[in-house]
Amino acid sequence: MVAIIGAIVVLACVLGGYAMEHGNFSVLIQPAELVIIGGAAVGGFIIQAPAKIIKLVFADLKKILSGKTYTKADYVELLMLMSEMFFKIRKEGLISIEEDVEKPHGSRIFQKYPKIARNHHVMDFITDTLRTIMSTTMSHHDLESLLDAELETHHDEASTPSRVIGNVADSLPGLGIVAAVLGVVITMGKIDEPPSVLGHHVGAALVGTFLGVLLCYGYVGPVSKNLEALAAEDHQFFNVLKTILVAFVRGDAPQVSVEFGRRVIPGSQRPSFAEVEAAISKIKK
Repeated sequence: MVAIIGAIVVLACVLGGYAMEHGNFSVLIQPAELVIIGGAAVGGFIIQAPAKIIKLVFADLKKILSGKTYTKADYVELLMLMSEMFFKIRKEGLISIEEDVEKPHGSRIFQKYPKIARNHHVMDFITDTLRTIMSTTMSHHDLESLLDAELETHHDEASTPSRVIGNVADSLPGLGIVAAVLGVVITMGKIDEPPSVLGHHVGAALVGTFLGVLLCYGYVGPVSKNLEALAAEDHQFFNVLKTILVAFVRGDAPQVSVEFGRRVIPGSQRPSFAEVEAAISKIKK
């Protein structure tokens, strides 16, 4: 919703300023220019992106429209899930979570935290790491290296839609020039027309440049930056989870491990020590 409001503000301000100078709106209505610029941009997007990347792009665009990002409640839920899992391990042994790890969607612990349970990437990260801890004697240093490598791969994949859309944005001013040049070519074919007709065609040609620059800096470029921010936020959430898991494997107590994770949560979403303490106390009871 916020992104839609921003798009409306861009269009309203640009057209509003044009109207303040008594601009002729009929000149701006150039469907052919949109076909040239938009069609070429979409074609370039299809050429540069394999099918799996196109699917990722459309999936991330839905996130922009929904406005869903990680909130303080999401981080609290993550901390509580890991606390409960660690308390169970300390009390009953590592083998006690085998059923939870192998069948997470039937696990009583995971089902208490539905936001985490619905995020299959996070669930896979947790269960795969716990399987590794259960089946190996890997040190916390080796585990941290393994998780860093996985997060790097995940972040690179999550950042791909942003890079692809950024490439499309970079191409739009050039495609606007292409549309403008074609307009000039058409104008030169009508060189014997009166000045009023020539002026209309020159204006129509310049609209191509206008549309290319507007779409680049007013819409497609900001969408790319939004996708980049979403990927960075997703990476941060996984980094918190990695910090908690590594701390526990190092031998820290469950509450201390969770505190390590809490400290790396971004300030705007970080719960206070007292809030986490109160939530953990409920788990212990």
